[in-house]
This record gives sequence, structure tokens and C-alpha cells, in this order.
Amino acid sequence: DVVTAGIVPGEYISEITGGALDYPWPAQLNKLVFNGGHDLILSVGQVVPHEVIGMANYNKNLLVGTGGAEGINKSHFLGAVYGIENILGKADNPVRKMLNYASERYIKHLPVVYVHTVVGRDDSGKLVIRGLYVGDDPEVFTIAASLSLKVNFTIFEKPLQKAVVYLDPSEFKSTWLGNKSIYRTRMAMADNGELIVLAPGLKEFGEDREIDRLVRKYGYRGTPTTLNALESSDELKNNLGAAAHLIHGSTEGRFSVTYCPGFLTREQIESVNFNYWNLDEALKKYDPEKLKDGFNTTAEGEEFFYISNPATGLWSSMERLK
Repeated sequence: DVVTAGIVPGEYISEITGGALDYPWPAQLNKLVFNGGHDLILSVGQVVPHEVIGMANYNKNLLVGTGGAEGINKSHFLGAVYGIENILGKADNPVRKMLNYASERYIKHLPVVYVHTVVGRDDSGKLVIRGLYVGDDPEVFTIAASLSLKVNFTIFEKPLQKAVVYLDPSEFKSTWLGNKSIYRTRMAMADNGELIVLAPGLKEFGEDREIDRLVRKYGYRGTPTTLNALESSDELKNNLGAAAHLIHGSTEGRFSVTYCPGFLTREQIESVNFNYWNLDEALKKYDPEKLKDGFNTTAEGEEFFYISNPATGLWSSMERLK
């Protein structure tokens, strides 16, 4: 069901990634979109910060949302190698440049009109539409992205030395999903800071057996280590989505992550390069029933920032968004 509209050359990928990657990228779409002979194609969605492409939506809806596995995995891997902290919240980045290259050369003839919303909380805490932008050119995206940056981040003047994140056990059972606690907070964390993840439902690393096996084998060991493993590993080369996940889940040694799992053992957690803390002990000090979202202070006078659900927000220090 997928057709390749064109190929973004490896030379261009090398140029925009500073030589980090040089593979060609297939600009793929669903054949009903590309060959449907439509008078109008409406692409509707929310512009919000995104760990792979900086800001979600615009031509990502077409070239990734209706694309094929190769295009999706290669775009995710490009974003991972460039660095999540260099991409998140930024409308202009190598992944977006790649998609724009493809849009201008291979799908410009399609009658696409983009309908973009920006959603944020009002003064009462209710989610509301803060902006609505409709158009057929890049400006419809860049204006929406500018507003999203203002309303979708919680911004701190200084980085956080310690953050505690709670993962609802009904939703987060793997690090594949639970590492959202890292993605969403990493731009707020101070160098040498600590992120503590309370994960009572955590019982595995991947959402399927193959991903789980790859995470257990290679771990979250940073970009250089993962790239080195990739050179000699056909199983990683054939699963760039998993390789991207391994990079996204690493702090690159900048701050530490301590997982407090409900089911996984110390040996299992430490084998993938996270720190381990017994969940019962952690809950005695950081009881979600007694904590409020935001800054808290323990009886011993320790200040930390608490997040009850990492999926509901994005956090960054001011310096990381410059």
C-alpha cells in the first residue's frame, strides 16, 4: 500500500547531519494519497513538541504518518543520532529538513491543505485550543510551532537537580513506554542530576519479544556505543527503530536515571545501564499519595520536582531552548 515518491540522496543526509549519517531516505506515502487523483487532501493535526522531529505534524503526517517502515525507521534513527536534546521543541532540524526536501521535490503537486491546532491549558488547567492555523505552505507550520513552544513547555530558570516521576502501572509496563519519563524531562535535568522513576507496573523492556530481547542485549548505553554496535550487528541494522529507542533512552551520561520497578530485578535493571532502587523503599520516601505535581520538599529538607504523569507535559530549563 506504500509507494516511493522519490529518494532523498545520502549526500544531502550527510550534509544536514554533519556527516553522522549518509544513507538515502525513501519519501514514501500511502498509494491512495499519492495516486488517488484527489481534488483536495486535508491534513489535520496538533502541532506539539516531538522527540523525533522537534515539532509534530505538517508534512510528517504524509511522509511518516502514511509512509512505510523503512522511511519511518530511518527518520527515527536520524533524529536519535542528531540528539533528542538538539531536536525537541525545535521546528528547524535535520529530520524536518529531510522531509521538506522531499515535499518540495516529490509531492509538491499534491493538493494538500494543512489544518494545525495548538492545544494548551488555560488558567483553570483545562485543555483548550490556543491556536488554529490553516494553509498550504510552510508558514502554517512555523507559526503554529512558535506558539506551541510557548504553551506546551514548562520552563525553569535553572535546571532540576532531582526529579521524581510516577508511572501509572495500568499504562506503563515496559521501558519502551516508561522511558517517556526520560524523554519528557531530560531538557530540564541538570548535569549530574538524578531522575527517579517510580514504576510499579514495570515488568519488561520492550512491548514485543524482539524489542525486549534487543534492549536486554544492547542496553541504553549512549549514541557512540549504539552506533558502534550497529556497525557489526545486522539485527540492529534491520531494526533502526529499536536502535533509535536505545539512543533516546540514554542520558548520554549527562544525568543519572534510577528505576524503581515493580517486577524487574536489580540485575535486570542494571544490565541495561540504569540504576536500581527497591520500589517499596522508594515509595516510603516519595509517596505519590502525598506528593503534589511541582516542587516538593522531604522531611530532611531535600527539594525535588514531582511529575505524576510524564505524558501530560514537557519540561525544560530556559538554557536548553535557546
